[in-house]
Amino acid sequence: MRQSDPPADRAPEPGGAPPAAVAPVSPPPDLAGAGRRGKIGAVAAVVALLVVAQRAGLFETFGEPARIKLALVELGPWGYVAFVAAYAALQPFGVPGTVFILAAPLIWPWPVAFALSMAGTMAASVVGFSFARFVARDWISRRVPARFRAYDEALEKRALFTVFMLRLIFWMPPMLHAFFGVSRVRFWTHFWGSLAGYILPLLATAYFGQKVFDFLRNAPPAVWAGMGAMTVALLVVLFRVARRPRQEISRPTPARPSRPAEARD
Repeated sequence: MRQSDPPADRAPEPGGAPPAAVAPVSPPPDLAGAGRRGKIGAVAAVVALLVVAQRAGLFETFGEPARIKLALVELGPWGYVAFVAAYAALQPFGVPGTVFILAAPLIWPWPVAFALSMAGTMAASVVGFSFARFVARDWISRRVPARFRAYDEALEKRALFTVFMLRLIFWMPPMLHAFFGVSRVRFWTHFWGSLAGYILPLLATAYFGQKVFDFLRNAPPAVWAGMGAMTVALLVVLFRVARRPRQEISRPTPARPSRPAEARD
C-alpha cells in the first residue's frame, strides 16, 4: 500500500533537506495603481468643487452672515440642506465656519440654528478629517502647524479628552481637522470627542447669537471697550493654555539620582 505524503508543516527528518522558504506575497500592482488613481481623482474633485464655487460666487455669498441669510431665505425649506452642504464642502478648505454659525441664529429660531450648526460643523470636521487621512495624508502631514503637533503625545495617552479640549478651545480650524486626520486617533474617538467639544460653544452661539447682535447694535462705547479688554484677556489665557503642552514636551526630564546600595547584614 502506498503511504501518503507527510504534511508540509511536519519537521524535516534529521539529515533531510530543509523546507523551501515561502516568498512574500506582494499586493497586485493593479490595486496600488487603483488606490493612487482614486486619491488623484479625489483631489481633482475637490479642486474642481472649489473652482466651481469660486466661479459661482459662493465664497462671496458665504463670506458674510447677511449674504448667507438672504441666499438661504430665498431657498425656503431647501435652505436647511443648502446650509449644511455648503458648510461641509467649503469650511474644510478655507471658508471660516464662524460665518455659518453666526448666520444661523439670524435666520432660524435658536433650536433649529443649533441643530443645523452642529450638523454642518460635524460634517465639515468629518470631511476635513477624512481628506487628510485617506487622500492627502503625506502632503498635509508636512504642513500641520507645530502648535498642533505638540499634542501628539497627549493624543496617544488621552485621545478622547484631548480631542474634546482642542475642539472646545480652537473650535474648527481646517488645520485642526487635518491634524486629527494625520494623527493616530481613531475615527470614532475623533467623532465623539469633537461632538462633545462643540456642544457648549455652538449652543451658546445659537441661543445668545440674536440677543448679542441686538445688544451690540445699541451698545455704548464703554461696553465695546470692556468687551475688547475681555477678548484680549481670553486670548492671552488660551494662548498660555495652548503653549503649555509644548513647554512640557520640550522640557528635559531631570535624571533621578541613584540611591546608594544598602548595607547588607
